[in-house]
Amino acid sequence: MKSAVKSSKVNRAWLNDHVNDTYVKLAKKDGYRARAAYKLQEIDDTLHLIKPGQLVVDLGSAPGAWSQYVRRKLSPKTATGGGAAAGALNGRIIALDLLPMEPIEGVQFIQGDLREDEVLAQLAEQMQGQLADVVVSDMAPNLSGISSADAARIAHLIELALEFAQTHLKSDGALVAKVFHGGSYDALVQRFRDTFVTVKRIKPKASRDKSSETFLIGMILKKP
Repeated sequence: MKSAVKSSKVNRAWLNDHVNDTYVKLAKKDGYRARAAYKLQEIDDTLHLIKPGQLVVDLGSAPGAWSQYVRRKLSPKTATGGGAAAGALNGRIIALDLLPMEPIEGVQFIQGDLREDEVLAQLAEQMQGQLADVVVSDMAPNLSGISSADAARIAHLIELALEFAQTHLKSDGALVAKVFHGGSYDALVQRFRDTFVTVKRIKPKASRDKSSETFLIGMILKKP
């Protein structure tokens, strides 16, 4: 009973924080599906990764806020309104997630598991032989609370994103991936350094203070 009461208090506290969150309010105003859009926006404002004419692949895309942000960046002449920009799209966006995602105009969406060869082949087919300019990954596993198991799940998803980038990213392209501080963090940073010429670590202002998430950005693939 005590556990149930404590859980109820935690849920109420989270809901209160969420409703009063600056970025939640801003997302509603700007038409974004989630506050996560501002994480990618800050990274992009800092490093200037996403430009019209590019092919951008969004891994772990649902509910679609990152794809919405990219959609706006690839439609600079028409993206003066909310997050779900419409109008002429200069570039391509391919999004993938295990969960369903409501359509976004101009975004090709694949529902499936990147760990499955079939899904990976489908994603490659959608790219039509073109290499990505930018790959963004907000993939995260369902956390169990067992640190060693969770660290392994997180590391596996990052490895998948890295492997995908090594095969499907332009040599001067960039990978943005969400990671969590923990047992595998240093090893993941090293993997990025082994893969890319330049590696940046950014914790955007839109990341909650209590969250252990940060973002690794790898730019320019190292030659094998």
